[in-house]
Amino acid sequence: MSSVSFRETSGALEGLRVIDAATILAGPLCAQILGDHGAEVVKVEHPERGDSMRGHGKSKDGIPLWWKEISRNKRTITLDLSRRGDVFRELATTADVLIENFRPGTLEKWGIGPEELHEINPRLVIVRITGFGQTGPYSRRAGFGTLAEAMSGFAHLTGAADGPPTLPAFGLADSICGISASSAAMMALWHRERTGRGQVIDINILEPIMTAVGPAPTVYEQLGIIEQRHGNRSTNNAPRNTYQTADGDWVAISTSAQKIAERVLTLVGHPEVIDEPWFASGDGRARHVDLLDDYVGSWIAQRSRDEVIEAFTEAGAAIAAVYDARDLVEDPHVRETQMLTEVPDEDLGTVLQHNLLWRMSETPGGIRFTGREIGHDTDAVLAELGYSNDEINALREERAIR
Repeated sequence: MSSVSFRETSGALEGLRVIDAATILAGPLCAQILGDHGAEVVKVEHPERGDSMRGHGKSKDGIPLWWKEISRNKRTITLDLSRRGDVFRELATTADVLIENFRPGTLEKWGIGPEELHEINPRLVIVRITGFGQTGPYSRRAGFGTLAEAMSGFAHLTGAADGPPTLPAFGLADSICGISASSAAMMALWHRERTGRGQVIDINILEPIMTAVGPAPTVYEQLGIIEQRHGNRSTNNAPRNTYQTADGDWVAISTSAQKIAERVLTLVGHPEVIDEPWFASGDGRARHVDLLDDYVGSWIAQRSRDEVIEAFTEAGAAIAAVYDARDLVEDPHVRETQMLTEVPDEDLGTVLQHNLLWRMSETPGGIRFTGREIGHDTDAVLAELGYSNDEINALREERAIR
């Protein structure tokens, strides 16, 4: 597996300072993306509890593996915001972006809400991530990705037709929100470049995944139709499904394009259906899904995964194997393009991580260091704010920092 270069690579956001005062996934992922592209990120954690992300996922010898990625490129400090909002205000004067995900009203209760922060730093962009938004009847509810995955329509549409609604086995809603929030932050920074003013971004976990699920509300409002679960089939085209190969593996195919559908049916030995009037549209093919799935599934079931993929590729048809983590790690395309990359780590030697989400030709960014232990940079960051050793020790004695 190739590894990224760990020189001080230039990033598009060099010179930007971000405060990550969020927990769990959406906010920290937003901050990770900004840090990957050169921003200096200061991760603020409660001195006793820390970020719950430290306890999420698998660990090796007590070292949390997900933390190593989600908190890479972040300096970590501890600070009890409820006790020492004054220290946080000083930190905020040095920042360009603040990312937080406390329940609405919490920062205001501590005297460090947007109004107070903009008085001392009017250029600050404040990204506020919540389950349901800053306003509305659900704004005070606890919000997590699982709830958004349920309410967005995702779970309703996922799973077998005769099975229960199905939730993802990973942080889907949080991740979509975190990526969206990074985009929102950049829009606000561009606005600041033209006006000199920061602003507040109100983003919730529910809305981005609602958009990803698609136009179901529009379809219902216009046609009164409520889509139902169809397993791995699509109501928009066919054949589209997962199919088991002769050696017990699975592949997925898509025929969203008409030409691809024609190539698939020719490949599996049924070119005659291409001339059927219903075959000329995705909707028509979807109405004959049983027939098409039988043709495709029977052909695939007689061949190994490698044989199927080779034949589909030669025919110019769209196919992919259903991968697990080992398949991803061993895939030659993933390896050559460095979608996964080996990162030096002081605890683990090296650790395999997802690379940056996109490649930029002039400002590539990079992974400068992996997630650090709690409070690793507390003293250094406070010293940069002008705190003396005695003042830092006093904060530690009153348990405002670790």
